[in-house]
Amino acid sequence: MPTSHRPLPKSVPLNIRVKPEVRNLIDRAAELLGKNRTDFMLEASQRAAEEALLNRLVFSVEPDVYAAFLARLDAPPQPNDRLRRTMTTKGPWDAA
Repeated sequence: MPTSHRPLPKSVPLNIRVKPEVRNLIDRAAELLGKNRTDFMLEASQRAAEEALLNRLVFSVEPDVYAAFLARLDAPPQPNDRLRRTMTTKGPWDAA
């Protein structure tokens, strides 16, 4: 069966129903950021979707590779100049 190679549309409709107070909240936030409601909602939705997917990322490795990974996590850090400097440098929140 032949497949057609039609390009995907630039955009597709997405309709939702929302309570007036939620719409007003979205409108206030969008205005604060200088965006329209659609752009604000699309950006926020895309960000939330990407975060949800990234939080559930699964890596598959061989058991010996996983064991080596766990061993490195459990091992104490090896002292080195960068670690010593980091541990002795005062944070910007510390009093001068």
